[in-house]
Amino acid sequence: MVLAVCAAPMIFSYLAYYVIKPSGRTNYGSILDPRNYPMPKIAGHPLGASATDPVVGLDAYKGKWIMLQVDSGACAAACQKKMYDIRQLRVAQGKEMDRIERVWLITDDVAIDTALIRQFDGARMLKVDPAILKAWLPTENGTQISDHIYMIDPIGNLMMRFPKDADPNKIKKDLSKLLRASAIG
Repeated sequence: MVLAVCAAPMIFSYLAYYVIKPSGRTNYGSILDPRNYPMPKIAGHPLGASATDPVVGLDAYKGKWIMLQVDSGACAAACQKKMYDIRQLRVAQGKEMDRIERVWLITDDVAIDTALIRQFDGARMLKVDPAILKAWLPTENGTQISDHIYMIDPIGNLMMRFPKDADPNKIKKDLSKLLRASAIG
């Protein structure tokens, strides 16, 4: 009886670890393997820059977490909602908000409304080649790259994708966990 009482915790721990595997997960966004999506050389012109100004790539923001959105310069209602959510998610991090950079990659030459630029002041807006982005950024079935918000870690690895019409409260939890667990950025 004494032997059974002493051995029971070890037996139950082996059963729990090897036989009864929990299927739940704690993250809302899809975690991506950065080895499958190496960051290409993305060179874009910052909004308002002339053709003679130097191009800027995403590597200019290394050292910070990047919340990335890809969309047209027209920025329809879904685009504006994502931009608003990204801004609010950054602000919701409080003292950690300086660790996050908001980047909007613009895939066309449509002029952006000045009121929209003012509304999302502080977001980095770069005009880039859409072909490079389509080859790099993964999507869910039936969606486009403009439907998602992506996370890039401070080293420059694409590491997370949030679903179409993502719930900002769930993204906030993921973002808080990332910032708390990360010693970099």
